[in-house]
Amino acid sequence: MDSRAALIDAFLADAGWGEATRTVLAGDASFRRYDRLCHGEERAVLMDAPPPMEDIRPFMRIDRLLCRLGFSAPRIAAADADAGLLLLEDFGDDTYTRVLAQGGDERALYALALDLLIELHRRSGGCDPEVEGIQPYDDAALLDEATLLTDWYMPAVFGQDTVAAARDDYCALWIELWRHCRGVPDCLVLRDYHVDNLMWLPDRPGIEACGLLDFQDARWGPITYDLVSLFEDARRDVQATLTRDLLARYRAAFPSLDPEAFAASYALWGAQRSAKILGIFTRLDRRDGKAGYLRHIPRVWRWLEGDLAHPSLAPLRDWFDRVVPPARRIVPEARGRR
Repeated sequence: MDSRAALIDAFLADAGWGEATRTVLAGDASFRRYDRLCHGEERAVLMDAPPPMEDIRPFMRIDRLLCRLGFSAPRIAAADADAGLLLLEDFGDDTYTRVLAQGGDERALYALALDLLIELHRRSGGCDPEVEGIQPYDDAALLDEATLLTDWYMPAVFGQDTVAAARDDYCALWIELWRHCRGVPDCLVLRDYHVDNLMWLPDRPGIEACGLLDFQDARWGPITYDLVSLFEDARRDVQATLTRDLLARYRAAFPSLDPEAFAASYALWGAQRSAKILGIFTRLDRRDGKAGYLRHIPRVWRWLEGDLAHPSLAPLRDWFDRVVPPARRIVPEARGRR
């Protein structure tokens, strides 16, 4: 810890922020932490992402792409990629989560976030993911995430490892279903596009008033993924009428989209994301001692069951009914600290 502190002090001194005051700004589900720096009237954010647990290069790559495309991602003032240190533009304290909790206009905020996705999907469509270094959402990525349910959540609930045959059937179903739900275009997928990672920047025009955070895990994948992230938020209920109205607004922006293909893709990626999150929240408790995320599991199950109701996912719904019946869709007993 002393050597890490000395490394950070040297980094800040080299960047001209050695005399700044530092206060803890935030931590998250990863090993990253953030400090706010104040130097006179100037402010910045220090991202401390210690390797080898974290690698800031993907964040830097996506950040620069988003800025180039005209979106409000935090500008990088200084970087030491080998040390896992970044000095970033400070967007302030008004996350969507905070503004909504203070009575902000929910419909207006979500509409702005939706309009940003419309522009992201338009502008990123001209990008070459290989040139930009963006990994695809391929079969391996799909299964790596979906199997977090079988490898973490189910053992915590059933008290034993998932039966191999059930896991194999589960994986085969995902691959087969994805092959039948690829009727929408691909684009840059930010992946954690929800209110905790969106900032309200009212002094900026248009979609620039929506600031973006936490996009280092971005991939190249279906347009429906970030829509699901926004409207099927693991930490917050979103009104069905609001979701319906804004999804209609999205489809109106892309009139050539096939409605049935869009609905099937939305349901598939909604189910995949919820299955992943059930595993992640369980892993955060079991492996990392962070039990606080478990309280969101009932909501995640509601999202998952809603998506499984889509006719195209009937084989996967049957698997869940057989292997994880409703009576077993519970919150695992906590082991970590809340």
